[in-house]
Amino acid sequence: MSDDVLSRNDVEDLLKALDSSGAAPPPPAEKKKPEPKKPAAPKVRILAYDFKRPERVGKEQMRALQSLHDGFSRNLGASLSAILRTMVEVRLISVDQLTYSEFVYSLTIPTCFNLLKPMPLEGNWVLDISPGLLFPIIDRLLGGGASNDSTLKRPLSDIELRLASRITNVFLRELQSAWVNIVELKIEVERVESNPQLVQIVPPNEVVVMVSFELSIGQVRGMINFCIPYNTIERVNSKLTSNSWIGYASSRTSDNSIQQLTERLDGSNAEVIVTLARSTIKTADLFDLEIGDIITTEKDTHAPLEVEISNQVKFLATAGAYKGRKAIQIQSVIEKK
Repeated sequence: MSDDVLSRNDVEDLLKALDSSGAAPPPPAEKKKPEPKKPAAPKVRILAYDFKRPERVGKEQMRALQSLHDGFSRNLGASLSAILRTMVEVRLISVDQLTYSEFVYSLTIPTCFNLLKPMPLEGNWVLDISPGLLFPIIDRLLGGGASNDSTLKRPLSDIELRLASRITNVFLRELQSAWVNIVELKIEVERVESNPQLVQIVPPNEVVVMVSFELSIGQVRGMINFCIPYNTIERVNSKLTSNSWIGYASSRTSDNSIQQLTERLDGSNAEVIVTLARSTIKTADLFDLEIGDIITTEKDTHAPLEVEISNQVKFLATAGAYKGRKAIQIQSVIEKK
């Protein structure tokens, strides 16, 4: 028998090995290189989204609108004070985005619901003024006092609407100035309604920006609500940034505003004081003064005199006479430091 023939014992050993393992022994495994660890996936922040109240106006645009109308409220208060001839304070309360239906149902009935046309923008804006605020303003325009005991709850008459339009026109004029760095507007009033629920300018679920102001005249306080549908400002949305409205707050005084201030101040009275000289004297010598006595000073007779307007030194002048009366001639203006 040759050497390559298996014996019976060898065959039995092979069969036992197969029975115990159930399969042929596997070849020795090759050592695998460790796989590199994958970077951990970034954590995703999930926010709830309400499809009934979609937020289409970004936070940057909302901040810009708030800052823009904050400066607008101060200028509106100054303009209304000039018309009503009393102190008027206008304060920005809030700038929120909500649906048009929520805005309409938050208003009282009846009210002064002004439908505005902001050309060249498409669509309409809304200016709502509470009648509880308008009736005292109308009393003030007619020469009365702005009392807060008005309990009238009715639509405005034609004459009252004409008087209320003076307030609306001031609001629109200041609004156009506030928006000039974003878009040059020419805003007109299309019509005035007393029931806002009868006016449908956009779908009920359309997003609008509501700007709320509180107006105070003495003891009278009331709300003015300004509504801007988002679809009307969507094409200028990119301009609603911090760089767009900052120029409004820091802009120089226009020629038109200077002329208006000049016209309003023309009839004002101002106290004028001319200081000839200054000196010190003892109290005993002051009591001994009689008519004809002379008080010496260190001021030169050719030195200019100081002219005060309302306790502020504004001019330098020389003394003289005009048509037989004592007078001064202005020589120079003292520049404000």
